[in-house]
Amino acid sequence: NKLQGKELSYNNILDADCAIDCIKEFDDPAAVIIKHATPCGIACADTILKAWEDAYETDTYSPFGGVVAFNREITPDLATALSKLFLEVIIAPSFSKEALKIFSKKKNLRLLELPNLTSFRQQNELVFRSVGGGLLIQDKDIKEITPDVWKVVTKKKPTEEDIESMVFAVKCVRHIRSNAVVFVKGTKTVGIGGGQTARVDSSWIATHKGKERIKNSIMASDAFFPFRDAVDVAAEAGVKAIVQPGGSIRDQEVIDAANEHGIVMVFTGQRYFRH
Repeated sequence: NKLQGKELSYNNILDADCAIDCIKEFDDPAAVIIKHATPCGIACADTILKAWEDAYETDTYSPFGGVVAFNREITPDLATALSKLFLEVIIAPSFSKEALKIFSKKKNLRLLELPNLTSFRQQNELVFRSVGGGLLIQDKDIKEITPDVWKVVTKKKPTEEDIESMVFAVKCVRHIRSNAVVFVKGTKTVGIGGGQTARVDSSWIATHKGKERIKNSIMASDAFFPFRDAVDVAAEAGVKAIVQPGGSIRDQEVIDAANEHGIVMVFTGQRYFRH
């Protein structure tokens, strides 16, 4: 249900779909920022305002002209914060009356009310993609993330808190275009790198953007590391743990690198490779 704003463009719809696909991963108050069909900030927190602040802190440049999604009602204080930015679309289950009044000053801003986010999780189980002369169809990746089957492959072991952050990181990284990596602290992203043809480049971009916030963070990769180079980049930035699918012919080389740097490494056995 569109409450205000211009008609949705082709790109608006694609970005909004990505935002909805990602936000429905989370039960706690969450915020997702999308730019060019890929997340540039994701966070869960005790309040929806704090979730927005943490997501926005990931990358304060990229949200300009972006699409944002929330899984809680837009409150007046959140609306005030959002109105300071140029955004294309805001998606939420509901908007308070005061929030709508605040947004009414931005006539072109599109507000989408989506009250059935929970039930939306069961929909759209097929993915369609047009190609020259045909159509590709595959099952959507909606598998539950199950850390109880993960395998710790390093000498150093993760804490329970680390595992919780790893689950959050994997939920995030599977929505980022491959080659994708994400760095998280608790339940907020602090660095995101994606869409690169080399995994080490995605890693460098994410650590470059995250800067000192990467220290003591947890890194997730959407597919295995073909070489140890991305691990070395992460170690130099101060990462304490890495979660990745595993499955490379050079897994042992990568594990050795993690041990050398004193980094925890966990294999999930599940890759994503979003295209």
